[in-house]
Amino acid sequence: MGAELNQKLFSAADSLRGKMSADQYKDYLLGLIFYKYLSDKLLESTVVKAYKSLDEYNTVAKQTELYKSYILDDKSKDFFIATMSDTLGYHIEPQYLFSELANAVKDNSFELVHLKNAFVRLETAYKQFEGLFDDIDLDSKQLGVDANQRNITISEVIKKLDEVDVLGHDGDVIGDAYEYLIGEFAAGSGKKAGEFYTPQQVSDMMAQIVTIGQEDTPSFTVYDPTMGSGSLMLNVRKYLNNPDRVQYHGQELNVTTYNLARMNLILHEVSAEDQRLHNGDTLNKDWPTDEPYMFDSVVMNPPYSANWSADPTFMDDARFNRYGKLAPKSKADFAFLLHGFYHLKTSGTMAIVLPHGVLFRGAAEGTIRKKLLEDGSIYAVIGMPANLFFGTSIPTTVIILKKNRKGRDVLFIDASNDFTKFKNQNKLEPEHIKRIVDTYKNRESIEKYAYLASFEEIKENDFNLNIPRYVDTFEEEAPIDMVTLGAEMKAINEEESKLEQDIYDMLLQLECAEEDREWLNGVLEVFNHEK
Repeated sequence: MGAELNQKLFSAADSLRGKMSADQYKDYLLGLIFYKYLSDKLLESTVVKAYKSLDEYNTVAKQTELYKSYILDDKSKDFFIATMSDTLGYHIEPQYLFSELANAVKDNSFELVHLKNAFVRLETAYKQFEGLFDDIDLDSKQLGVDANQRNITISEVIKKLDEVDVLGHDGDVIGDAYEYLIGEFAAGSGKKAGEFYTPQQVSDMMAQIVTIGQEDTPSFTVYDPTMGSGSLMLNVRKYLNNPDRVQYHGQELNVTTYNLARMNLILHEVSAEDQRLHNGDTLNKDWPTDEPYMFDSVVMNPPYSANWSADPTFMDDARFNRYGKLAPKSKADFAFLLHGFYHLKTSGTMAIVLPHGVLFRGAAEGTIRKKLLEDGSIYAVIGMPANLFFGTSIPTTVIILKKNRKGRDVLFIDASNDFTKFKNQNKLEPEHIKRIVDTYKNRESIEKYAYLASFEEIKENDFNLNIPRYVDTFEEEAPIDMVTLGAEMKAINEEESKLEQDIYDMLLQLECAEEDREWLNGVLEVFNHEK
């Protein structure tokens, strides 16, 4: 199913190729896929609500006719709209169903205004969709120089996306589509699209770790202050015994990506009551500040070594004032970490992805790290392979934090060599993830892979957490067989001497003009001298 989705996306992207930069494809394709999902989900729900069989109504065409029979009938219309709005949180007028727009494309009656109206109707009628389609600029001259050309471009995209089975996709269709699009188009375009997305396998590992010991929590809360596409939060519910009782709290600065996260949560059928998302700057203004503002788990993949204001007034901020120093202006890594940690419950677990520099850099960062270690807040440090993330090849570390624990030891795991190499990105396989999680649970040293360091050892290392100081992965080279090496060198020398003699004999037999004789004699003299 993944390969089929990628093929359809690539085909749809072909319709946009040459009209805009490759990293912009995703804004149109993801928005339209999401709209198709809303439309197709509405049709499927109609069959279920009408107590009909999905085996009988097994095509979009049949489902559309059933939908029309209810919504175009004056007697059933109001009740049916209320039922759909209560069940799904929305309804769509028949002429604006994605399938109907696609049919209009096929019979050449589609006009761009129809799609514009479809978006406007949904955004104005239902608060959860407000501003959600703003990034799909249907008037952009990049789609075409005039209205007719723009109409043709979008028609081609709709036609190709109509073939995508969004409901039958096994997995996170928005997340999978986003990962494919940034990997295929944005990652190679010099854009930083990858910073808004954590690869599924890394996200899965973090989700497993932050839920350990909390699997039976009746109502679980997860917070991601740099949520990107929202996939980090969504993965958490896979490891909870009450996955329908999860509340999602997230913030994102980039408005396009904020809207992507909103789409992602709606697509995963997270109710409006269980999602609390905010578009804003996580560091410069704390959020959330009203209840709830402490969470069972915090998961983060912030932009690495970003700039922030580091204004001295932040020393009075409850997030930062316990640590003696502020993170440097040019490296906000510890500012993000402290923000997330502040919002963690005392019973919770936090996992954050950061560059390795946070483990050993000095000055203000060294002061903050020392305080965290003295408090026992850093629970584990996991070294990840290089080239896992889109847009950067640097190796990263996942730091696990807890509050108010008794010990101050730290588990170091060096997983940097456990990966499968692919063309563009390295990838964690399920067995790699299992090894990390099992080692984390057992919390024991494993030769050349993991080490449980005492606080005294860390103190002796001046609170430097650089993983090679604790996990020795050095492999000794096999001893050299001097007898075999000597025999190989003797054979090479004999071969070299034979080759030189053959060349000398060939030169002796050369016939040359009188003016070249001096050059040839010179070459022969060199050979005789070397002998």
